[in-house]
Formats: sequence, structure tokens, C-alpha cells
Amino acid sequence: MGLLLNNPRLISKYYFIHEDCLFEDPELLNIYKSVIYTEGEAYAPEMAKRDFNFSKDTEQSFKLKSKLKKDVLGKPYNMENIYIELKKLFILRKNFNKIPIERIQDKIVEITKYILYNEMSVEEVEDAIAQVTATEKFKRAVLNDNLTSFLEHGDNNLTNGLDLPFPILTSIFKGIRKGETMAYAMPSNSGKSRFTINLAAYTAFVHKKKVLIISNEMSEDKMRLCLITTILNNPEMQKIHGQHLNKTEGELLEFKFRPDKDKNVNVDENGFVVRNDGEKQEEFVKRLKEVSSEFNQTIAVTDWLNRELENSIYFINITDHTNDELQKVIINYYYKEKIEYVFYDTLKTDTANIGNGEEIKKTATILSNLAQNLEIFICSTLQLAENATLPINLSVNDLAVSRTVKEVLDTLCLVKQINREHLEEYEYSLNEVDTKFFNLEKFEDPDVRYYAWIVDKNRAGAKPSLVFRLNLAYNRWEELGYLRLKQS
Repeated sequence: MGLLLNNPRLISKYYFIHEDCLFEDPELLNIYKSVIYTEGEAYAPEMAKRDFNFSKDTEQSFKLKSKLKKDVLGKPYNMENIYIELKKLFILRKNFNKIPIERIQDKIVEITKYILYNEMSVEEVEDAIAQVTATEKFKRAVLNDNLTSFLEHGDNNLTNGLDLPFPILTSIFKGIRKGETMAYAMPSNSGKSRFTINLAAYTAFVHKKKVLIISNEMSEDKMRLCLITTILNNPEMQKIHGQHLNKTEGELLEFKFRPDKDKNVNVDENGFVVRNDGEKQEEFVKRLKEVSSEFNQTIAVTDWLNRELENSIYFINITDHTNDELQKVIINYYYKEKIEYVFYDTLKTDTANIGNGEEIKKTATILSNLAQNLEIFICSTLQLAENATLPINLSVNDLAVSRTVKEVLDTLCLVKQINREHLEEYEYSLNEVDTKFFNLEKFEDPDVRYYAWIVDKNRAGAKPSLVFRLNLAYNRWEELGYLRLKQS
């Protein structure tokens, strides 16, 4: 107000229409009306005056004007920046007053606390408001928050980017790099979501980065359980949290833990502590803490995860959505938490275009633009068609959606399980050009699977065919080497 009083001509550009002028202090509002009708009357556009009544000139208002003029005189204030900040504040106040729902009002207030709030434009503030008001149907969570309670209660611009947990992929992709989009396609029920959790956990807890997972596949509870399984059994994670044990996802889900050898307790045929008849969950938990080091180690890991909130895995379940809502969710979390690594499972057409495979390129283009404009990494999963194509022969034609989606991606991998009956037809080497080859060992455990990993697109260079071994029960993915069919 002091700047306007010292230079009333500025009102020709820096004014607020009546419905957006929300000064909290009535004295400041009165002085603003004085500017548009008295000091700056000759410069204020008609629309700036519309619906405003005249100011009331009093001795008090005269003294306040004089004070404001003196306060800013000779100070290096930037009127453009001040106007933008005030307009952002008015927009927030307007929407706060318009929606008298406490949880939404809290979300609107929270926008001012976004890490990058000062860098947001007026339009981006409006988008953030739209995201927290129009998309409250999306379920949000921090996956590694309160994991111990979840488990106990049984509720269910660098040249090289961050390393992947796989040396060959890291080498050929130059890591996961901000500003790029990556996608990997698998058939239905092959492990897309589990691989996503594996990458997200490695990014969050090894590289200490905040991560956002957007899912229209797995629920929050399934994601939490998969996260615990991954963190417990991943060798790289074990080095960090210090607990070395193996627990399957099934054992965690069924709350099965083995007792120490010196403890005299009832166990089932598989050696797990039996829950007594009528024993409440909290009583069973207390007893497990007394008899099972395996249980205490597991809780030590979930307690460790609970403390890792500086590099959290944020989660949002987004099922029925539009491209515009998807975009706003990502932008909102970027500004709110400065999240630069996003995983989207699974990349599909938006609600308005269900069944139209060609539209998926539009969604992929939006994600690519976001990655470039915000300098963030976005990784998506895609659906691979169920067909007879040999895993080693996969191509973009085997996508279940339009193959034109490949055009906007920086990296595309096609992944398919090698049937157990055909394992002896394949071999792998540790180097792309090598003379020593290894057979794919056949395991009786049905949870141990082999996947052909075909790099179909790579802006960074090479496009090899690799083989991975997955232990589904532990969500443990191993990159074995370069895959080929055995030579006749």
C-alpha cells in the first residue's frame, strides 16, 4: 500500500477486482479503496473500481497513509513480486473461505508451507488448490510411516543419474536421471508393482531421496506389506538397517515367526509359534517379543523404517482419474515435498478415453513434459500383451497398448517370464561379448522365476537382452547377465 500511495500510477497495472481483494485488515482495505478513488483515480481502470464503495477518510487513516509512505520510501521493494505474493495469498484466502470443510481448509493453508512455495506462480497455486479440493477422492499415505503398528496389528542434472540396484542397467542407462521418463512393460500379474516397490525402496533408502508412488493397481496395504518384505530381504537394505534375516511375504501376512531354540513354546509343523486359543493380538505380540529373535529383528526393521521420514515413500492410490488430475498430483507433490523421483503403476489412458489405446501416448507425453519441465524422474509400468512371442524376441509390437507410446519415452524395457519348460534353451554371460556361458538353474521352488529383460529403447545407447532371477516370496530381483538362446 505504501508503494501505491507513493506512486499511484502503479494502480493501472497492480489492482485487484472486488471479489479477489481480501485484505484482512479493514484499515488497509479502506486505504486501497482510497487509492482507486482518490490518489490513483485517474489511473485506475473501470474494472478495478467495479463493486467497490468509497473510502472513509479519517484522521487515523491519514496517519496510517503517512506512515506507510515513509516505511517504504527508498527501500528496494519489487512491486511485481509483492503483487504476485499478495495475489497468491488472496487466492488461498478466497478458497479457504469458500470451502468450510476443515480438512480441505487445512490442506489449503498447507500450500503456503510447500518447500518451493515461493517459486510457485499464481496459476500453480490455483492448480494446487484444485488438486487438494477436487481430488480428495485420492487416498494418500506415507508408506513407511507407522509400519510397526501396521505389522503388529495385522492391518492389512548429473550426466549419470542415481544407480539402479542392477549394475548392467545402471551402466547402459547411465542411471536414473532427472528430466527423463522410463517405462517397463510386463504381462498382467508378472510383478510390475513389486518391481516398482523394489526400485522405489532402493531410491529412497539407499540414495536417501524422497519418492512418490502413484498406483492404480495395488492398494495401500498391499504396498506396505510388499515394502516390508523388500526391505527385510534386500541385501543392500540389510547393510543399512543391520538386520540379516529372510522372511517371505506370506509369513509376514500370516504373522508367522519362529521361536529361539532355547524357548519351550508350541510350534506348528513348519516351526512357527502357534497362537493360543483366545489369545488377543496384543498378547500374542508381547509373547513373540519374549520368545522370538526373528520377530524382534523384524520389528527392528519396521522401527527403522518409521524413522526414515526424511526420505519417505509417499503413496497415492489414484483409480478413477483424468490426465489433468494426474498432472496436478505430481506438480503438487513436487512443490509440497520437492519430490524428484516418481513411479506410476500402471500407465493407462485417462477416464475419458478408456478403451482407446492410442490415447496413452497423450498421457505419456504429459509425463514426459513434466519430467523435463520440473527436472524430475518419472518411471511408469506398462501392460504387455498375453501372446506366444518368445521372451527373447519381444518387441514394441507386443505392448498391450499403442506402440506409439515408445516415441515419447527415454527408456523402454519389455519383460516376460521364461517358462520353466524352456529354461534349458537359454544361457547367459557376464559380459555382452564373452566366451563363457551359464545355464539357467532350475529350482523346485515355484516362487523362483526367470525373466527376459529386453531393452527396446535407450536414448543413452546400448539395447541388450538381459536375464533376471526373481524370488517372488522375498521380492528379491537379481540381474544375472546377458541373455541369449543356446546356439545349435
